[in-house]
Amino acid sequence: MAAGTVLLDGGLSNQLEAQGCDLSDALWSARLLADGPGQIEAAHTAYVRAGAQVLITASYQASFEGFGRRGSGRAEAAALFARSVELARRAAGSVQRDVWVAASVGPYGAVTADGAEYRGRYGLSVRELERFHRPRIEALAAAGPDVLALETVPDTDEAEALLRVAGECGLPVWLSFTVAGGETRAGQPLEEAFRLAVGLDGVVAVGVNCCDPADADGAVRTAAEVTGKPVVVYPNSGERWDAGTRGWTGGATFDPGRVRAWQAAGARLVGGCCRVGPDTIAELAALLGVTAANHTEGEAEDPEAD
Repeated sequence: MAAGTVLLDGGLSNQLEAQGCDLSDALWSARLLADGPGQIEAAHTAYVRAGAQVLITASYQASFEGFGRRGSGRAEAAALFARSVELARRAAGSVQRDVWVAASVGPYGAVTADGAEYRGRYGLSVRELERFHRPRIEALAAAGPDVLALETVPDTDEAEALLRVAGECGLPVWLSFTVAGGETRAGQPLEEAFRLAVGLDGVVAVGVNCCDPADADGAVRTAAEVTGKPVVVYPNSGERWDAGTRGWTGGATFDPGRVRAWQAAGARLVGGCCRVGPDTIAELAALLGVTAANHTEGEAEDPEAD
């Protein structure tokens, strides 16, 4: 980030669906850590080849409780968390350039699989949220990612809990809220939300993800002004999810050209979230001058391979 803007990947779930994967399970893409790890590695590899310099792991919806409901004990669940990092590392090794791995730590609401990550305010205290996130963060940190991505955070209570627990692991982190307008999804002012990261040396970037691209513009400026830190920004395509029909509506509004305004406002980590695929990441790579290097020898091509 000191040398320039770093390119993140795009939405993992949409790439997995493009590969023919069924993500209707409550574990979402995390189910494939057990049932289809080759598919996850293939999805990561698609983004590396598009030019991504950071891969975000398939652990967003993973939890010990969720894995337990599918019959996995604590040791097996911990191994699945570690596998999420290992698969991203393997994909990162498929090109002859530096690619970093960000371990995704999704919000409590993602694990409940009922859309609560877009509401926040779960009725849990900060201390209760700490107890939920601690074993997840410890398992991911033990696998050795380059950074923890505390992402799609809907409210300040959960951000406070995540920052406290992540601060114990010794890894750098980025904190990224999901927002609507100028507020968190729980309705708190973004200034209040971003202020939680002020003075925390372990927080290397602050920003937003999983939001409308138009909402990202102002949020980037606010994050930079409040914290003085580099900003991370990776919004959705702009399409809308219809929970009734369980499908996407409207057209995509993600314009790769927005990256110039984001950079000017302080963004140093940029990419895409839901419905932003490898083609769009390749467009961002071209704008940022990121060159996709040659593939290494002997890389896996079969997405069914373990």
